[in-house]
This record gives sequence, C-alpha cells and structure tokens, in this order.
Amino acid sequence: MSLPSLYFLARTYYKSRHALGSRARKAGQGILTVRFEMPYAIWCSHCPKPTIIGQGVRFNAEKKKVGNYHSTPIFSFRMKHNICGGWIEIRTDPKNTAYVVVEGAKKRDTGDDVVKDGDYVIQSQEEKEKMQNDAFAALEGRVEEKKQVFSDKSRIEDLYREKERDWDDPYQAGKRLRKTFRVERKVREQEGKRTEDLKERMSLGMELLAESEEDRRRAGFVDFGVAEGETAIVNARTKPLFGGLPAVVGAGAQGKPQRRVSASEATQEQRKRLQLELGHNTRAALDPFLNATRPGPPTLPLIKRKEKPVQSRSLVDYESDST
Repeated sequence: MSLPSLYFLARTYYKSRHALGSRARKAGQGILTVRFEMPYAIWCSHCPKPTIIGQGVRFNAEKKKVGNYHSTPIFSFRMKHNICGGWIEIRTDPKNTAYVVVEGAKKRDTGDDVVKDGDYVIQSQEEKEKMQNDAFAALEGRVEEKKQVFSDKSRIEDLYREKERDWDDPYQAGKRLRKTFRVERKVREQEGKRTEDLKERMSLGMELLAESEEDRRRAGFVDFGVAEGETAIVNARTKPLFGGLPAVVGAGAQGKPQRRVSASEATQEQRKRLQLELGHNTRAALDPFLNATRPGPPTLPLIKRKEKPVQSRSLVDYESDST
C-alpha cells in the first residue's frame, strides 16, 4: 500500500471518530460521559437496605443540558449505582448555587441547612415580592430585624466597654504585659538550663517535656531503697570467724517481757559496739588479703619514692665538654 493511500485511510478513520473517543458515543443525543464527584452524602433509594453514598465518591455520569436559568445552563448528571444498579440523577441549581437530587436518592440531613445566628439569608425574588405585598410578613420581618439589631448593638457596646477598661492607659497595659513576659521568659530560661544539664549528665539524646503536676504526683509514689550491697559485702569479709557483736542487754526471748536498761548500761554497751566496729575497720584496712580483693583503689596506698636521675658517661672525654 502506498503512502498516499495510508494517509487518506487514516484521515477517513479519524474523521469518523469523535475527539473524546468513547466518552462521546452518545454525542448525537447531547450526552457526554464525564467523571462526576458526589458533592455531599446521599441515601440510595434503590438499595433494599439503607445505603449511604459518601461525599467525594466518583461515578461515570452522563452529562446533559436540560434547561437554563436566565443565561446559565442547567446540567443533569445521571449515573448508575454500582451496588444495586439503580439510576441516580443530580442537577445543578444556579439559582441557589447548589446541587439538587432529582431521582433515585435523597440528600443526607446533617443540619447544615439550618440558619444560624449571624448568617445572612439571601431572599429570592418571590420572597421579596411577598414581603412587599403582604403587610404582616413585612411587619414580622421588621420585628426580627429590630431584635437582631438590638442584640448586635448590645454586643458591640460590651466589646467597647471591655476595650476601654483594659486599654484605658496604654502605657500601664503594655507595662503589665512586658512584666508578665519577663517573668515567664526567666522561668523558661531556667527550665531550659535545667533540662540541658540533665540531658548532659544522663547522656540523653532526646527532647524532654516540661515537668507537670501529674509527673510529680506519680514520682512521689516511688520509694527508692538504700543501696547496701557493697557495704554488706565489706562487712561480711571483715567480720571475724568467731564471735560478733555483743547481744543487747535486756533482750529476752520472743513473747517475754524485757527488763528496763539503765543509762550507764546503755552507755557501756554503746562503747563496746564502737570498739568492736573500730577493730573491724582497722583489720579491714591493714589486712593485705582484703585489700587485694576489694574493688577500687587500696585503703593504704604505697608511697613511691622519686628516683635520682643517672648521669651517663661517655667512653672518651673531650675538652669541648668541659668548656
């Protein structure tokens, strides 16, 4: 096949097809397939069980022009629900700048359509004509407007009074703010220094949060014991094989009453305990076997004498050495 024939064949093929491809297969009916995103949540009326279609769900919808509002066209989006196969139709509402569900579903009521305080309601042309022709409706509207104006006026007056009270003297107000800021800044600086010191001492590579009352309360519940492990080991090593601390005077068997100890007996007993403890400490300091097994530096370290420097002599003496 020659090149001109291929050119005319391709030209004829592309002439017979639409530029949008399969999306325009119903272009003769004025329908164009588009990707439609659900503007709000709706309830499907075709499903046997109540089924909600969430906001933002996308469908392949058939877009078609169904009318005009003045010079603005009104479009219809018709799509099929993939769960039940029912058709749903949504149209644009240029008058109220919204989307309206026409067929196959209903809008989910979230209460957003209720007029709240401070909202300005735009009246349609029919409502305006009704207000002009109906004296009672116009009177009701004026009464509501007066109530709203009175409420807004009282609120504005309260705000002005609060402003005048707080900023009657701008210098004093600024002084109070600066004073508060200085105090808080000093507290923040002290807390920052304390936190950095703790991180440096504990070698922490993480950010520490500020201390709170809950942390203080929980820390108060923790009871730390006394570390007596090393002391117990030293006492066991220095304790003599035979004998030990003398018994407490007046300590009888369990369940028997103990006699009262006089002041002289208690002083003598305390003296004996002190003498025995001093003897154990002296023995622990002088015993070479205990010093060899004790962890850390020895109790009585040896003194190393300083050696005198030795002068080296050469084999041959030169006259230059003496001069």
